[in-house]
Amino acid sequence: MTPPPPPLGRSRKKKAAHSAGTGDPALDDPALVAARTALAQGRWTETRTLLAATGDDWDRRGHRMTVLAQEPTVTAWVRDWHLAEPESTDAPVLLACAAVYRAIAGKERPDTARDACLDAASLVPDDPTPWLGLLILERELGREEDVVRLFDEVRHRHPGHHHAHHLMIARLAERRPEAGQDPLHEVYDFAAWAAEQAPPASPLAVLPVVAHAERYRVLATAGSEPDDPKASGHWTGRRARLVMKAAFDWWLEWGDPHERAGVTHPRGRIDLNFLAHAKYCEGRPAEAAALFHRIGRHVTPAPWSYPDRDPDEAFRAARSAALGSA
Repeated sequence: MTPPPPPLGRSRKKKAAHSAGTGDPALDDPALVAARTALAQGRWTETRTLLAATGDDWDRRGHRMTVLAQEPTVTAWVRDWHLAEPESTDAPVLLACAAVYRAIAGKERPDTARDACLDAASLVPDDPTPWLGLLILERELGREEDVVRLFDEVRHRHPGHHHAHHLMIARLAERRPEAGQDPLHEVYDFAAWAAEQAPPASPLAVLPVVAHAERYRVLATAGSEPDDPKASGHWTGRRARLVMKAAFDWWLEWGDPHERAGVTHPRGRIDLNFLAHAKYCEGRPAEAAALFHRIGRHVTPAPWSYPDRDPDEAFRAARSAALGSA
């Protein structure tokens, strides 16, 4: 039996802000890009085919649903789909995810989005995606206890859910800002616990690095760390170096061979960006350069935007420095 996660501690009243970036959230999923383009033009059959082919690959399904849900015209065209095929369960899940992003943008009542997600969840009880939609919503608008409860709902259906763990790490990092670089901060405990519970090949092995970056975001936003992460000592302590080494070693053993074999995680580029950022800030340009080569053009806003930076400029500067040094 899987042991429970460590205690989550006390909630914060105010959430630190994230900066927006310009990276394409579809990442390196060409089938998703094609379906999104078709959907924007009113051709929903490509989306139906894509989601049917995704099946119960829950990480990929969540990634594709949330990216499609952010397409501005998604609601109108997917309503047409649902009218044409009322027996579809993919259409209501996508509509629910779209309602979540509309609610976050202030274009929909949060209660409407919540009801849509719960209705979708009742249609597909094994699917964590409607619960992921609720988790995304409450991460932005909701109460602390709701975030924890919804994370448990997702994890019950898919214990290794990548997106849900990243959301939970970001929220936990925002607690107890007065703790500074406290190595016993609960976000580090949670990240270590999740990585230990995951199978050896799981990308959750990178969560301790994600936790370190999210904690830096909170500290820098509060003024406890410099705005330039490279100028911070956040990545240079002994504990931080051990975490970075373990994650890089995991990537060499599991991530890189999988990429060469064509078996990529749908959100793997996010992990590569966190790893490259950490190695650059740690002062390991050769290791960072190897990661930059793998990232290619798939730049993600996090963590390059932390705490309030232009992610494209920050990425380009770090990549140039790392490749030049290497």
